[in-house]
Amino acid sequence: MRVIPTTIPDVRVFEPRVFGDARGFFFESFNQKAFRDATGGDFEFVQDNHSRSTHGTLRGLHYQLQQAQGKLVRVTSGRVFDAVVDMRASSPTFGKSFGVELSADNRLQLWVPAGFAHGFLVLSDSADFLYKTTDYYHPQSERTLMWSDPQLGIDWPLGGVQGDLVISDKDRRGVALADCETYP
Repeated sequence: MRVIPTTIPDVRVFEPRVFGDARGFFFESFNQKAFRDATGGDFEFVQDNHSRSTHGTLRGLHYQLQQAQGKLVRVTSGRVFDAVVDMRASSPTFGKSFGVELSADNRLQLWVPAGFAHGFLVLSDSADFLYKTTDYYHPQSERTLMWSDPQLGIDWPLGGVQGDLVISDKDRRGVALADCETYP
């Protein structure tokens, strides 16, 4: 597995080694030792989630104040633009964002540490999105950062989806970084 550093030191992109032939392909999608070596942490994953979304769906940017979740995310069908924002007020990268395309074809995975807001935009007809989390979903402490806050500098690839943008009411009510609750 190749570990790709990002503009935010705690966020990592993982590219698996894929073995393919006329029958198809095989790759190791998770290895605890390799993950621990790459992140420097001994994280325990407690929940696996799977979502399917249609073209133009934008989910996020979500984070939990209590039971903050680290997430290892990947796409098994289709493609998405995935974005994260550092919500840790004491971090030197507070408020900084990082985005990457994840797809069934590139098989990249993104490590989103606890303390980050996370969201994605579906670029294909539909996408299946899988994520492992280090803590359980805690709806009472979930917060939504405004996906379109210009202060974040996220370059969402809206060109092909503008007329088809699908956003939940909860995500439309997201709060700007300057006004939202953050981690210490």
